[in-house]
Amino acid sequence: MKVLVTGGGGFLGSHVVERLRTAGHEVVVPRRADVDLTHWDDAERLFAETRPELVYHLAAEVGGIGANQANPGRYWLANLLMGAYVLELSRLHGVGKVVVAGTVCAYPKFTPTPFREDDLWNGYPEETNAPYGVAKKSVLVGGQAYRDQYGLNTVFLLPANLYGPRDNFDLETSHVIPALIRKMLEGTDEVVLWGDGSPTREFLYVDDAATAFLLAAERYDGADPVNVGTGVEISIRELAETIADVTGFTGEIVWDENRPNGQPRRRLETTRAEELFGFRAQTSLRDGLQRTVDWYRRQGHGDVGR
Repeated sequence: MKVLVTGGGGFLGSHVVERLRTAGHEVVVPRRADVDLTHWDDAERLFAETRPELVYHLAAEVGGIGANQANPGRYWLANLLMGAYVLELSRLHGVGKVVVAGTVCAYPKFTPTPFREDDLWNGYPEETNAPYGVAKKSVLVGGQAYRDQYGLNTVFLLPANLYGPRDNFDLETSHVIPALIRKMLEGTDEVVLWGDGSPTREFLYVDDAATAFLLAAERYDGADPVNVGTGVEISIRELAETIADVTGFTGEIVWDENRPNGQPRRRLETTRAEELFGFRAQTSLRDGLQRTVDWYRRQGHGDVGR
Protein backbone atom coordinates (compact mmCIF):
# COMPACT_ATOMS: atom_id res chain seq x y z
CA MET A 1 0.00 0.00 0.00
CA LYS A 2 1.15 3.55 -0.68
CA VAL A 3 1.09 5.42 2.62
CA LEU A 4 1.63 9.13 3.31
CA VAL A 5 2.81 9.97 6.82
CA THR A 6 2.72 13.68 7.60
CA GLY A 7 5.19 14.39 10.37
CA GLY A 8 6.95 11.17 9.37
CA GLY A 9 10.33 12.65 10.19
CA GLY A 10 9.21 13.59 13.70
CA PHE A 11 9.00 11.76 16.97
CA LEU A 12 5.94 9.51 16.68
CA GLY A 13 6.03 9.64 12.90
CA SER A 14 9.52 8.18 12.59
CA HIS A 15 8.48 5.15 14.63
CA VAL A 16 5.31 4.66 12.57
CA VAL A 17 7.28 4.97 9.32
CA GLU A 18 9.83 2.42 10.49
CA ARG A 19 7.10 -0.09 11.26
CA LEU A 20 5.28 0.53 7.98
CA ARG A 21 8.42 0.03 5.92
CA THR A 22 9.25 -3.15 7.80
CA ALA A 23 5.78 -4.41 6.86
CA GLY A 24 6.55 -3.75 3.18
CA HIS A 25 4.51 -0.62 2.49
CA GLU A 26 5.66 2.17 0.19
CA VAL A 27 5.89 5.12 2.57
CA VAL A 28 6.03 8.80 1.60
CA VAL A 29 7.56 11.12 4.21
CA PRO A 30 7.40 14.80 3.21
CA ARG A 31 10.27 16.97 4.46
CA ARG A 32 9.30 20.26 6.11
CA ALA A 33 11.95 22.01 4.01
CA ASP A 34 10.11 20.91 0.85
CA VAL A 35 6.47 20.83 1.95
CA ASP A 36 4.79 23.26 4.35
CA LEU A 37 1.42 21.72 5.14
CA THR A 38 0.08 25.07 6.36
CA HIS A 39 0.31 26.26 2.71
CA TRP A 40 -2.40 24.93 0.40
CA ASP A 41 -0.20 24.89 -2.72
CA ASP A 42 2.48 22.79 -1.00
CA ALA A 43 -0.05 20.37 0.43
CA GLU A 44 -1.93 20.03 -2.86
CA ARG A 45 1.29 19.34 -4.75
CA LEU A 46 2.22 16.65 -2.22
CA PHE A 47 -1.07 14.78 -2.67
CA ALA A 48 -1.07 15.19 -6.46
CA GLU A 49 2.46 13.80 -6.77
CA THR A 50 2.15 10.92 -4.29
CA ARG A 51 -1.49 9.72 -4.68
CA PRO A 52 -1.59 7.93 -1.31
CA GLU A 53 -4.09 5.19 -0.48
CA LEU A 54 -3.73 5.67 3.28
CA VAL A 55 -2.76 8.81 5.23
CA TYR A 56 -1.45 9.10 8.77
CA HIS A 57 -1.74 12.75 9.78
CA LEU A 58 0.81 13.02 12.58
CA ALA A 59 2.30 16.44 11.81
CA ALA A 60 1.78 19.05 14.52
CA GLU A 61 3.27 22.20 15.95
CA VAL A 62 3.42 21.56 19.68
CA GLY A 63 5.53 22.00 22.81
CA GLY A 64 5.39 22.16 26.57
CA ILE A 65 3.66 24.76 28.73
CA GLY A 66 6.22 27.47 27.98
CA ALA A 67 6.10 26.90 24.22
CA ASN A 68 2.29 26.94 24.28
CA GLN A 69 2.29 30.22 26.19
CA ALA A 70 4.73 31.76 23.72
CA ASN A 71 2.99 30.55 20.54
CA PRO A 72 -0.79 30.34 21.11
CA GLY A 73 -1.73 31.92 17.80
CA ARG A 74 0.77 29.96 15.77
CA TYR A 75 -0.18 26.64 17.36
CA TRP A 76 -3.87 27.28 16.76
CA LEU A 77 -3.45 28.33 13.14
CA ALA A 78 -0.83 25.79 12.09
CA ASN A 79 -2.62 22.77 13.52
CA LEU A 80 -6.01 23.90 12.22
CA LEU A 81 -4.73 24.52 8.69
CA MET A 82 -2.74 21.30 8.47
CA GLY A 83 -5.70 19.23 9.60
CA ALA A 84 -8.17 20.98 7.30
CA TYR A 85 -5.92 20.70 4.26
CA VAL A 86 -5.16 17.01 4.87
CA LEU A 87 -8.88 16.22 5.12
CA GLU A 88 -9.86 18.22 2.05
CA LEU A 89 -7.03 16.87 -0.09
CA SER A 90 -7.70 13.31 1.06
CA ARG A 91 -11.27 13.79 -0.14
CA LEU A 92 -10.23 15.31 -3.47
CA HIS A 93 -7.67 12.58 -4.18
CA GLY A 94 -9.76 9.61 -3.13
CA VAL A 95 -7.73 8.50 -0.13
CA GLY A 96 -9.15 5.31 1.36
CA LYS A 97 -8.51 6.14 5.01
CA VAL A 98 -7.07 8.92 7.18
CA VAL A 99 -5.72 8.24 10.68
CA VAL A 100 -5.37 11.47 12.65
CA ALA A 101 -3.36 12.09 15.82
CA GLY A 102 -5.34 14.20 18.25
CA THR A 103 -4.16 15.27 21.69
CA VAL A 104 -5.04 14.79 25.34
CA CYS A 105 -4.80 18.60 25.54
CA ALA A 106 -8.21 18.72 23.85
CA TYR A 107 -9.95 17.53 27.02
CA PRO A 108 -11.61 20.09 29.33
CA LYS A 109 -9.46 21.41 32.17
CA PHE A 110 -11.52 19.78 34.90
CA THR A 111 -12.49 16.55 33.16
CA PRO A 112 -13.22 13.83 35.76
CA THR A 113 -10.55 11.14 35.75
CA PRO A 114 -10.24 8.84 34.00
CA PHE A 115 -10.92 10.92 30.88
CA ARG A 116 -13.64 9.28 28.79
CA GLU A 117 -14.05 10.09 25.13
CA ASP A 118 -17.64 11.18 25.76
CA ASP A 119 -16.34 13.95 28.08
CA LEU A 120 -14.42 15.68 25.31
CA TRP A 121 -16.98 18.46 24.88
CA ASN A 122 -17.92 19.01 28.53
CA GLY A 123 -15.84 22.15 29.07
CA TYR A 124 -12.94 24.30 27.91
CA PRO A 125 -9.35 22.99 27.79
CA GLU A 126 -6.65 24.09 30.24
CA GLU A 127 -5.77 27.66 29.29
CA THR A 128 -2.06 27.28 28.55
CA ASN A 129 -2.64 24.74 25.79
CA ALA A 130 -6.24 25.55 24.79
CA PRO A 131 -5.43 26.99 21.32
CA TYR A 132 -3.59 23.80 20.36
CA GLY A 133 -6.25 21.55 21.91
CA VAL A 134 -9.16 23.42 20.30
CA ALA A 135 -7.49 23.29 16.88
CA LYS A 136 -7.12 19.52 17.17
CA LYS A 137 -10.75 19.15 18.28
CA SER A 138 -11.78 21.10 15.19
CA VAL A 139 -9.99 18.51 13.06
CA LEU A 140 -12.01 15.80 14.81
CA VAL A 141 -15.23 17.63 13.89
CA GLY A 142 -13.97 18.06 10.34
CA GLY A 143 -13.20 14.38 10.03
CA GLN A 144 -16.67 13.43 11.26
CA ALA A 145 -18.27 15.95 8.91
CA TYR A 146 -16.29 14.65 5.93
CA ARG A 147 -17.30 11.11 6.84
CA ASP A 148 -20.98 12.12 6.90
CA GLN A 149 -20.96 14.17 3.71
CA TYR A 150 -18.28 12.55 1.55
CA GLY A 151 -17.75 9.09 3.04
CA LEU A 152 -14.11 9.81 3.95
CA ASN A 153 -13.05 7.16 6.45
CA THR A 154 -11.34 9.29 9.11
CA VAL A 155 -10.15 7.80 12.41
CA PHE A 156 -9.18 10.08 15.30
CA LEU A 157 -6.93 8.91 18.16
CA LEU A 158 -6.25 10.76 21.41
CA PRO A 159 -2.84 9.64 22.68
CA ALA A 160 -1.55 10.32 26.17
CA ASN A 161 1.69 12.30 26.55
CA LEU A 162 4.33 10.44 24.52
CA TYR A 163 7.98 9.85 25.40
CA GLY A 164 10.85 7.68 24.24
CA PRO A 165 13.83 7.56 21.86
CA ARG A 166 13.98 10.37 19.26
CA ASP A 167 11.89 12.71 21.41
CA ASN A 168 12.48 16.47 21.30
CA PHE A 169 15.14 17.36 23.90
CA ASP A 170 15.25 21.10 23.09
CA LEU A 171 14.67 22.80 26.44
CA GLU A 172 12.73 25.64 24.81
CA THR A 173 10.06 23.42 23.26
CA SER A 174 10.33 19.96 24.85
CA HIS A 175 7.81 18.25 27.11
CA VAL A 176 8.51 17.30 30.70
CA ILE A 177 10.21 13.89 30.33
CA PRO A 178 12.88 14.82 27.74
CA ALA A 179 13.46 18.14 29.52
CA LEU A 180 14.03 16.38 32.85
CA ILE A 181 16.30 13.75 31.32
CA ARG A 182 18.44 16.38 29.65
CA LYS A 183 18.65 18.61 32.71
CA MET A 184 19.51 15.74 35.03
CA LEU A 185 22.20 14.38 32.73
CA GLU A 186 23.92 17.74 32.25
CA GLY A 187 25.66 17.49 35.59
CA THR A 188 24.02 20.45 37.33
CA ASP A 189 23.56 20.55 41.11
CA GLU A 190 20.02 21.89 40.87
CA VAL A 191 17.03 21.37 38.58
CA VAL A 192 14.21 23.92 38.70
CA LEU A 193 10.77 22.69 37.68
CA TRP A 194 7.56 24.63 37.08
CA GLY A 195 4.66 24.50 39.53
CA ASP A 196 4.47 22.52 42.74
CA GLY A 197 4.76 18.99 41.36
CA SER A 198 1.20 18.00 42.26
CA PRO A 199 -0.38 17.65 38.78
CA THR A 200 -0.63 14.14 37.41
CA ARG A 201 0.05 12.97 33.89
CA GLU A 202 -0.18 9.75 31.93
CA PHE A 203 2.73 8.81 29.70
CA LEU A 204 2.77 6.41 26.76
CA TYR A 205 5.97 4.93 25.36
CA VAL A 206 6.35 5.86 21.69
CA ASP A 207 6.67 2.27 20.41
CA ASP A 208 3.36 1.44 22.07
CA ALA A 209 1.79 4.51 20.46
CA ALA A 210 3.04 3.42 17.03
CA THR A 211 1.44 0.02 17.60
CA ALA A 212 -1.88 1.70 18.43
CA PHE A 213 -1.85 3.77 15.24
CA LEU A 214 -1.08 0.76 13.06
CA LEU A 215 -3.78 -1.32 14.71
CA ALA A 216 -6.34 1.46 14.30
CA ALA A 217 -5.52 1.75 10.60
CA GLU A 218 -5.93 -1.99 10.18
CA ARG A 219 -8.95 -2.71 12.40
CA TYR A 220 -10.97 0.43 13.22
CA ASP A 221 -13.31 2.32 10.90
CA GLY A 222 -15.48 4.25 13.35
CA ALA A 223 -16.29 7.96 13.69
CA ASP A 224 -15.83 8.12 17.47
CA PRO A 225 -12.51 9.35 18.88
CA VAL A 226 -10.46 6.79 20.78
CA ASN A 227 -8.09 7.30 23.71
CA VAL A 228 -4.67 5.66 23.47
CA GLY A 229 -2.71 5.32 26.69
CA THR A 230 -1.78 3.18 29.67
CA GLY A 231 -4.57 4.20 32.05
CA VAL A 232 -1.91 4.92 34.73
CA GLU A 233 -1.19 8.42 36.10
CA ILE A 234 1.82 9.71 38.03
CA SER A 235 2.44 13.06 39.73
CA ILE A 236 5.08 15.31 38.21
CA ARG A 237 6.89 15.23 41.56
CA GLU A 238 7.06 11.43 41.54
CA LEU A 239 8.04 11.48 37.88
CA ALA A 240 10.94 13.81 38.62
CA GLU A 241 12.11 11.55 41.44
CA THR A 242 11.91 8.49 39.18
CA ILE A 243 13.91 10.15 36.41
CA ALA A 244 16.47 11.27 38.98
CA ASP A 245 16.84 7.65 40.05
CA VAL A 246 17.13 6.35 36.48
CA THR A 247 19.67 9.02 35.44
CA GLY A 248 21.65 8.89 38.68
CA PHE A 249 20.95 12.57 39.43
CA THR A 250 21.83 13.43 43.03
CA GLY A 251 21.25 17.20 42.98
CA GLU A 252 18.33 19.17 44.34
CA ILE A 253 14.91 19.38 42.68
CA VAL A 254 13.44 22.87 43.21
CA TRP A 255 9.80 23.75 42.48
CA ASP A 256 9.06 27.24 41.12
CA GLU A 257 5.49 27.76 42.32
CA ASN A 258 5.28 31.11 40.52
CA ARG A 259 5.05 29.11 37.30
CA PRO A 260 1.83 27.37 36.16
CA ASN A 261 1.04 23.77 36.95
CA GLY A 262 -1.03 23.16 33.83
CA GLN A 263 -4.01 20.80 33.91
CA PRO A 264 -4.49 19.33 37.43
CA ARG A 265 -4.90 15.67 36.47
CA ARG A 266 -4.70 13.53 33.36
CA ARG A 267 -5.54 9.86 33.08
CA LEU A 268 -7.31 8.22 30.18
CA GLU A 269 -10.01 5.60 30.13
CA THR A 270 -8.45 3.19 27.62
CA THR A 271 -10.93 0.33 27.30
CA ARG A 272 -12.37 1.60 24.00
CA ALA A 273 -9.02 1.09 22.22
CA GLU A 274 -8.75 -2.47 23.49
CA GLU A 275 -12.34 -3.31 22.59
CA LEU A 276 -12.33 -1.68 19.13
CA PHE A 277 -8.91 -2.59 17.78
CA GLY A 278 -7.13 -4.70 20.38
CA PHE A 279 -4.61 -2.19 21.71
CA ARG A 280 -3.12 -2.44 25.19
CA ALA A 281 0.11 -0.68 26.20
CA GLN A 282 2.97 -3.07 26.95
CA THR A 283 5.76 -0.86 28.34
CA SER A 284 5.89 0.21 31.98
CA LEU A 285 6.91 3.79 32.70
CA ARG A 286 10.16 2.86 34.42
CA ASP A 287 11.21 0.50 31.63
CA GLY A 288 10.36 3.13 29.03
CA LEU A 289 12.30 5.80 30.92
CA GLN A 290 15.33 3.52 31.16
CA ARG A 291 15.23 2.84 27.42
CA THR A 292 14.89 6.55 26.70
CA VAL A 293 17.82 7.50 28.95
CA ASP A 294 19.96 4.73 27.44
CA TRP A 295 19.14 5.95 23.92
CA TYR A 296 19.90 9.57 24.84
CA ARG A 297 23.27 8.57 26.27
CA ARG A 298 24.09 6.63 23.11
CA GLN A 299 23.63 9.87 21.16
CA GLY A 300 26.58 11.26 23.10
CA HIS A 301 24.71 13.17 25.78
CA GLY A 302 25.26 12.99 29.51
CA ASP A 303 27.59 10.52 31.15
CA VAL A 304 27.71 7.93 28.36
CA GLY A 305 29.98 5.69 30.38
CA ARG A 306 27.64 5.16 33.31
